[in-house]
Amino acid sequence: MSVKIRLQRHGKKGKPYYWIVAADARAKRDGKYLEKIGAYNPNTNPATIELDVDGAVKWLQDGAQPTDTARAILSYKGALLKNHLAGGVRKGALTEEQAEEKFNAWLEEKASKVEAKSEGLAKAEAEAKAKALEAEKAANEARIAANTPVVEEAEEATEETAEVEAEASNEEE
Repeated sequence: MSVKIRLQRHGKKGKPYYWIVAADARAKRDGKYLEKIGAYNPNTNPATIELDVDGAVKWLQDGAQPTDTARAILSYKGALLKNHLAGGVRKGALTEEQAEEKFNAWLEEKASKVEAKSEGLAKAEAEAKAKALEAEKAANEARIAANTPVVEEAEEATEETAEVEAEASNEEE
């Protein structure tokens, strides 16, 4: 029996949500699976991935083959790196502590990159809101300015009438 680590689609139309599962290669895409090892939500930015790294490594060591998308997700979360380090420990190239230290250092670096992306997206969103607010203020000022001359014309007309009346009264004197 050939085992694959693949995505199983859930969610509604246009809003996909995937489970990451270990399944028999002959099973349907959304059919029976052997074990659920995580979830993937591509609707958020950055995408939300929950993965049991140890469970994924166990399946990889047992010979499960990930699909292309599943491989990218496993790589992103570090399951492939942990599997690689476990192979080094089995061969004697590393000790368990060294492998764990390398994996934790990689996780910290990855977390900082993800945090930086989230901050960048939040900053860009705040700038876009500020720019939209400025544009709205400018549009409001333009609208006010367009409506104001009508009032000024009436005032100017009353001022001109007052001047004419003043001149007329000066001529009478």
